[in-house]
Amino acid sequence: MSSAAVALVGLDCVFPGAPGPDAYWDLLMRGGDATGEQPLARRFGPGYETPVRGGFIDDADVFDNDFFTVSPREAAAMDPQQRLLLQCAWRAVEDSGRSPRSLAGGDTGVFVGMMGSEWGQLHLGDYGRVTPQLGAGSSAGMAANRISYHLDLKGPSLSVDTACSSSLVAVHLAVNSLLSGECGTALAGGVNLILTPALGLVYAQMGLASPDGRCRPFSADANGIARSDGVGVVVLRRLEDALADGQRVYAVIRGTAVNQDGRSNGVTAPNRHSQREVVAAAYRRAGVTPDQVRFVEAHGTGTALGDVIECGALGEVHGVPREEPCAIGSVKGNLGHTEGAAGIAGLIKVALALHHRIVPASRFADRENPQLRLAERGLALLKVPVRLPAGEVVAGVSSFGMGGTNAHAVLAAAPRTARTGRRRAASAPTGVFTVSADTPEALRRNLAAQAGAVAARPRGDAAALCWTSNRVKTGLPYRAAFTASDTVELAAALRGAAEDPRLAAGIADRAWRPPVIGFLFTGQGVQDPGMTAALYRQSPLYRSRLDEADEALAPYLGGSVRDLVLAGDPDVHRTRWAQPALFAVGHALAATLSGLGAGPHVVLGHSVGEFAAAVAAGVLTLDQAARLVAERARLMDALPGGGGMLSVRAGRGAVEEFLTIGAGVSLAAVNGPENTVLSGPLEELERVAGVLRGRGTHCRAVNVSHAFHSPLMAPALEPLAAAAAGITPAAPRVPLASTRYGRLLADEPMDGAYWAGQAAEPVLFADALADLVARTAPTALVEIGPAPQLIQLVGRSGMSDGIRLLHPAPGREAGARDLAETVAALYRSGLEPRWEELYEPAWRTTERLPPYAFSAEHRFWHTAAAGPRVHAAPPAPAPVPGPATAVAAPADGDGDGRGGSGDPVLAAVVRAVVEVGDYAPGRVDRQSRFYEDLGFDSVMIMQLKDRIETSLPQAGGIAVQQLLPALRSVGTLADFVGEWISVGVRP
Repeated sequence: MSSAAVALVGLDCVFPGAPGPDAYWDLLMRGGDATGEQPLARRFGPGYETPVRGGFIDDADVFDNDFFTVSPREAAAMDPQQRLLLQCAWRAVEDSGRSPRSLAGGDTGVFVGMMGSEWGQLHLGDYGRVTPQLGAGSSAGMAANRISYHLDLKGPSLSVDTACSSSLVAVHLAVNSLLSGECGTALAGGVNLILTPALGLVYAQMGLASPDGRCRPFSADANGIARSDGVGVVVLRRLEDALADGQRVYAVIRGTAVNQDGRSNGVTAPNRHSQREVVAAAYRRAGVTPDQVRFVEAHGTGTALGDVIECGALGEVHGVPREEPCAIGSVKGNLGHTEGAAGIAGLIKVALALHHRIVPASRFADRENPQLRLAERGLALLKVPVRLPAGEVVAGVSSFGMGGTNAHAVLAAAPRTARTGRRRAASAPTGVFTVSADTPEALRRNLAAQAGAVAARPRGDAAALCWTSNRVKTGLPYRAAFTASDTVELAAALRGAAEDPRLAAGIADRAWRPPVIGFLFTGQGVQDPGMTAALYRQSPLYRSRLDEADEALAPYLGGSVRDLVLAGDPDVHRTRWAQPALFAVGHALAATLSGLGAGPHVVLGHSVGEFAAAVAAGVLTLDQAARLVAERARLMDALPGGGGMLSVRAGRGAVEEFLTIGAGVSLAAVNGPENTVLSGPLEELERVAGVLRGRGTHCRAVNVSHAFHSPLMAPALEPLAAAAAGITPAAPRVPLASTRYGRLLADEPMDGAYWAGQAAEPVLFADALADLVARTAPTALVEIGPAPQLIQLVGRSGMSDGIRLLHPAPGREAGARDLAETVAALYRSGLEPRWEELYEPAWRTTERLPPYAFSAEHRFWHTAAAGPRVHAAPPAPAPVPGPATAVAAPADGDGDGRGGSGDPVLAAVVRAVVEVGDYAPGRVDRQSRFYEDLGFDSVMIMQLKDRIETSLPQAGGIAVQQLLPALRSVGTLADFVGEWISVGVRP
């Protein structure tokens, strides 16, 4: 297929009787009629005294303004067409298999077709109610710009009005923008909303209006146009890019063309020759011949003259020798004429037909207009749906404007793609299903929507669904994530979360910022035969990292520590193998998490765990650390036996007496305020344990072979330092908390002397942890080792408040699910993982998920919110605060933080914000952020300044430039204004 091909990778639409793409396809396949009488709520203004028939979408007034951070006043002033497009664009991007947030800052273009703004006709004539919001809200050009603004898209952004061909012309412009390299992704669409009877009256006076409000394309009963609402958006990419990114392709746009009628029988009269030429030009660009085109979605308005001219033009192109006639049809028979959205309605119909490989029947085809002479022109109306053959199928879409601008697009079925890998049926992989939303209630709503959709699927693996959710359902502040291996388990988890009373109460994980992650590397004593064997089998990423560590260690060990561990060999408890085994597992776990985008911001290693920590921090290379660990293990394993270690559930003070009078008992580690470890000869440790247990102190022997971190290590220290002599350690790339020094490393090198001292001196874990927490403020601590030990110590330390304690391998049977649970928890904390590393290529396939479920709570209809009239009486000034109260925040119990009697400046600022944005009073409080929460822009800031100065005359004279730094929140602004007034007060 040509490199000039463009893939249609996502779509969304709302048409009469069809609130989404699935409903639209169902309407087409059953030949439904979506027209009817105009809803009573839509009959406002002169000309609607009697009912009008046409196509009307439900809930055109609903808009989730909070989601897009649009104030109620601005939402009420916006043309509903802009509101419909915003939500439709978001859903279309999701349907393309990408999170809309992932496009932010990129070169995505937006191209919108629409026929002016009837909203502006309704409202801009009342000059006393004109506001900046209404001006922007009534502009047709702003329809595309709104999408670019709210999604932060930096590519071309434009609206086009060529009357009824507007949205297909927008697609043409988007295709050319993609092919020229101007943008990498394009959103193209159209919208139409019937708000006034004006255009209907024009059609009637021109003899084009259907008396009974139905379009009957190509029918002997055709009697004119019926107007209709509609909105549709498609997501386009260059085909090669879409295939490279593994996106689902509905159809391929092979070529488009646009031309003009020029001087014909009249500016509104169609021109047969121009219509023929635009079709022929599109075929030339697409590299196809007319006989290859299987069906055409025609403009097909159902007017006597229009149908005759269009069929004549199509016949001149398609009346060539062919095996079967070219099928034609028009969705206007189902919907009515969606005018500015007509082209996108036809394009989406053709894309769905190619995707499902079936062409819907043409409504009203049972009474074909004989004057059209379809058969002799190589054309046919479909009376029943027709299945499309295998292989490439080519189709066309026409859309013609009342002023003579004609457009045609050539589409083809998506190419078949090779599978990315083989799915092993032995065991379903565990994935993480993610959902995000802008509020706890929105999270609950979207969890319920996803639960229903997953439950409706047949039982099967959930990994591809999880992968899709990771690409699509992320990026918003309130988050949920669940591990699952099949759809039944996933549906139950989603349903349970949606019904969680804590979520209904507004309690949910909110990602304010990315987490600060600390890695805690476990020391000797937790090794276990077979540790992480299940994870090795189930996770290719972990498998590669453990293999990497084993390869680094093998030359120094004379054998494979990986094979020994996975075989469940009890020799793993021998120091010669235990230390390298723990190092290998620690490195593999750390590298696996880093590969998933969950790397550390600070590290700490307990005893031998410090070697893997040094690799993670960039101090040692993997080979350097492997050589040192192997030598350390060999030297210590060769020491005489008879030593051991004792863990004591008590503080250092409780064991001090044994360090002074005991024969050879040493302090080996201080793990917490009530957790110490002693080291020394076994018989002495048994005696100490007896004494302590007699006092009611819990003690247990540590599973080690020697008295580590004691003077008994002395014979190994000099050789260990010599082994490290040829190693030049680097400075840490991330902070490293040294358990030798009990603090973050400064500029001390981790050289031979360091490692020798580290082997004999006490492990100051508690001190190192305290310094780590105080100086780096981690929000998550992850234990890197084969069993939980350090996170238990953290939990008992009193320092874990506000810190997530996680472990990706908590025990011998730990597997891919435990790793996935850790990633899920970090995602809920604000991490954006590299999800692709969690799944094998065979599972990285895009599945359809329900689109974002926007709130239907807020409705904004025909009465645009007006600003205050110029002659309105100003509000009464607030009391002047004295210097002592001007900058005070509400004290505990003094009001509710929304501006009570305790702070008159705050109360005045809150009132001003409420007035500017038309917010409900309870919506604004001291913590409300102007940009992120309230959607303020430069216009609203100027209005807010005027309100504050009216309410607080003492605040007059503040320049906008002085005000801007204080606009972090309502509270910071109130503090600034209060301080300004306080300084300006004179006795």
